[in-house]
Amino acid sequence: MTKKLGVAVMAVLLLLYIFAVAQLAVGLLLSGDAVAVTMGVALAVLPVVGVWGLVVEIMFGMRSERLLGRLEGEGALPSEPVPLLTSGRPERDAAEAEFPRYRAEVEASPESWQAWLRLGLAYDASGDRRRARQSVRRAIALERAAR
Repeated sequence: MTKKLGVAVMAVLLLLYIFAVAQLAVGLLLSGDAVAVTMGVALAVLPVVGVWGLVVEIMFGMRSERLLGRLEGEGALPSEPVPLLTSGRPERDAAEAEFPRYRAEVEASPESWQAWLRLGLAYDASGDRRRARQSVRRAIALERAAR
């Protein structure tokens, strides 16, 4: 629940920032000065990109959370919890020791969204966020294609 609250707070702050930038862009566009209008056009693009990025990230979070719920409902979440450090982060060595099992599962069943999601969890536990997101995106795409 605290993660959802954090996302909501960050989304509200981003929307406030986007609103402020949009107001500044409109003011520059209405100034009539050529340099200010050019800057206003450039600033007008930022809110659009910001809203797009916010929507994409929220949709990714909702879809991945839904898949995690399904995986948990199937009783297919990784059964061995990775030991945590006092900071709350997973012990990297322990996470990396579990990783080959999940990679082999994906290699054996590349069309399984469950296998890709578990691989994403393994990547995340070992600290490789980029590959974790790629694996979860692959899981989402496979699950959507299967529907």
